[in-house]
Amino acid sequence: MKVIHSVSEWRKLRASAEFTGRSVGFVPTMGALHAGHRALLQRARNENDLVVLSIFVNPTQFNDPADLKKYPRTLEADLALSEGLVDYVLAPTNEDLYPDGYHYRVTENELSLKWEGAHRPGHFDGVLTVVLKLLNLVQANRAYFGEKDWQQLQLVSGMAQAFFLSTEIIPCATERAEDGLALSSRNALLSPAGRIQAANFSKVLRAAPTAEAAVPLLEAAGFGVDYVSDYKNVRLGAVRLEGVRLIDNVRI
Repeated sequence: MKVIHSVSEWRKLRASAEFTGRSVGFVPTMGALHAGHRALLQRARNENDLVVLSIFVNPTQFNDPADLKKYPRTLEADLALSEGLVDYVLAPTNEDLYPDGYHYRVTENELSLKWEGAHRPGHFDGVLTVVLKLLNLVQANRAYFGEKDWQQLQLVSGMAQAFFLSTEIIPCATERAEDGLALSSRNALLSPAGRIQAANFSKVLRAAPTAEAAVPLLEAAGFGVDYVSDYKNVRLGAVRLEGVRLIDNVRI
């Protein structure tokens, strides 16, 4: 496994004979890897000749500077978790990935304004912009995204189609702990008691007869509720617990 921090170094490597005639699977992340990420990497490993992992805490998708500051950065642990599954790790600097200072960006003007977009203005501009940059750099055959971030997955898939990108976007089922909590890097920010309490989030989403009925049930369970919404066959929700924001979705 080789770690590359420079975009120019990566582009030279990507154009080399090492990649000629070999399929490439790509898993973009912000680091703080957990078993859910490892499942994405394992699927990429099973379906491709080479696997590329990116680790980049993307500042443009944070509308709260405090949230960006406290986001966990665990590069050494991330490399240990991905050992044996990854051939190349792309971990660029902010200056390298945003040489334009974020003057150019990708904006979707419908789905991105709902739910997460409504509560985090500009969030999806940052997500789509950095994903487009990474997809252009990696030039993978397949890129793997977890369904926990369901709205993000829909937007990335739509962007890939709209801009005729050659990379296939592969959705992967949400990995959950035994108590049902969706695996997330943010879970590590919860206290032991908060971690136990957080398991009620997915349970209420599944059990409530309607999205409207889920809100008071979540509040009674100790959560602050940003939204719960039913869209097509998916129930999406975002809650706050101990200052930590959690999102999830379930099929209905």
